[in-house]
Amino acid sequence: MQIYSEVGKIAITSLVSIVVLFGLCKLVGQRQIGQMSLFDYVTSITIGSIAAELATDLEAWWQPLTATVVYGVAALCIDWFTCKSIVLRRFFNGRPVVLYQNGRLYPKNLLRARLDLNEFLSQCRVAGYFDLNQLESAVLETNGQISFLPSSQFRPATPSDLQLSPQPEGLWCALVLDGSPLMDNLEAIGHNSAWLQEQLTARGYKSSKEIFLAMYGPQGQLALYPRQCRPERDWFE
Repeated sequence: MQIYSEVGKIAITSLVSIVVLFGLCKLVGQRQIGQMSLFDYVTSITIGSIAAELATDLEAWWQPLTATVVYGVAALCIDWFTCKSIVLRRFFNGRPVVLYQNGRLYPKNLLRARLDLNEFLSQCRVAGYFDLNQLESAVLETNGQISFLPSSQFRPATPSDLQLSPQPEGLWCALVLDGSPLMDNLEAIGHNSAWLQEQLTARGYKSSKEIFLAMYGPQGQLALYPRQCRPERDWFE
C-alpha cells in the first residue's frame, strides 16, 4: 500500500508541475528557441529543472513549486519591463551587431559576437550568399540569428520594380482537417456542410472522411488533399 501511495503522490505532483509550467508558458508568451534571448533561455532551463524536482520531491514539494512560480513571475516581470524600457531591453537582450556593411567586414564586432570568420562565411552560404559582394549588410540580431540585406542589384525583383499591381492574396482557411469538417470555418465563409458535400461529390469523393485536408481560398478556390496519397517516387533513399 505504501508503494501505491508513493506512486499516487508522484503522479499528483507531476500533474501539478505540468499545470504550473503550462500556465507560466502561456503568460510568458509563445516564442521559439531561436527567438529567445539568453536570459529567457537560461530561465526556461532553470524552470524546467525545478519543475522536474517538483515531480519527485515528495517530502517538501512546496519548495520547488514556490521556486518555479518565483522564476516564472520574475521572467514575466523582466519581459514586461524590457518592453517598456530601452535601457533594460539593451541590458537583458543586448543590441544588434553589424558584422558586414558596404563591402567592409568588422573584426571587432565579429569578436564581440563570438563569431569567427569561417562561421560567418558558413552562415552567409546557408542564406544563399556565396559572394560577399552580393550583400549590402549583415546584422547579428539579439536572438542569435543573422539578418542579411542583399545589394539592390542582387535582390529579387518585386511587383513595384516591374510597375505591376497584383491583387492581394488574402488568407486561406481550413474546411476539413483529418477527415473532420470544421463547421465554424464553413459558417464564416457563408457555406454549410451540404455545400461542402456537393463540392466533394463533384470531385469524386463520397465524404469528408476521404479528405485529409481541404483549404478554401480568398477567391473561392477549394484545394483538396486526399487521405490516401503517396509520392510517385521516393527521391530520398
